[in-house]
Amino acid sequence: MKKVLDFLNYKIPLGQEASISMQTILLVIFVLLLTAYVLKLVRNLVTRKLPVNDKAKFGSVFNYLKWLAYVVIFLVTLHTSGVNVTAVFAASAALLIGVGLALQTLFQDIISGIFILVDQTVHAGDIIELEGKIGRVEEINLRTTRAVTIDNKVMIIPNHLYLTNTLYNWTANGEETRESVEIGVAYGSDVQLVKKLLLEAANSHSSVLKSTKALVYFSDFGESALNFRVAFSLNNSFEVKLIQSDIRFEIDRLFREHKISIPFPQRDIHIIDK
Repeated sequence: MKKVLDFLNYKIPLGQEASISMQTILLVIFVLLLTAYVLKLVRNLVTRKLPVNDKAKFGSVFNYLKWLAYVVIFLVTLHTSGVNVTAVFAASAALLIGVGLALQTLFQDIISGIFILVDQTVHAGDIIELEGKIGRVEEINLRTTRAVTIDNKVMIIPNHLYLTNTLYNWTANGEETRESVEIGVAYGSDVQLVKKLLLEAANSHSSVLKSTKALVYFSDFGESALNFRVAFSLNNSFEVKLIQSDIRFEIDRLFREHKISIPFPQRDIHIIDK
């Protein structure tokens, strides 16, 4: 029994004015385990009747609050056990400054993640474009956002990039998006036939929504071509590049079939002999 008491009362020095006993260490471990159990119980009670999407949102916010609760309970437990927390911080001030500088970006990511969840900028399942890269958001974590590209490559995005770059959320207004393909035809072409073929090419694709009418815009008289744009609606914009490619293949086939020329820039050179 005496050996047990001696072990529990054994103190580990943390500095000139601070120390911690084995008894306090065991107490902290017990309190943290109890806290983890209570937090898990609270999470299950709160999310029991929530919809699936709301569960995911609550889970992300809860992760931030969970770690904050751990830190607060850890410090309170140390203080109530007689450990001079102020002295511990003072003894490790230089170390904490170095760690703080090293973790500056980490804290930026965490704060940015909180902003994302609070203002509902991005949700799991959204299709986003950031720095020219497009992906579907799979998970918003404490420090990073996990997204998957159309090539099935995983993008790990530090959350602070949302605040320092322009973010395009393709599905913020719903799954349906308006996309387009541009094409130029030679001067002298039958523009009504061009319009008909462009609509036929767009509507022939199975992914183009028939409930929203496709439109053709005569956008400009270009330097070397008459410029057109065919616009159509999709509910799977994640695969927009593949769909646009398929429509371009079909446009090329139809134009060849109907003798519609797609021009390329040309220059006439006049040589004056003096």
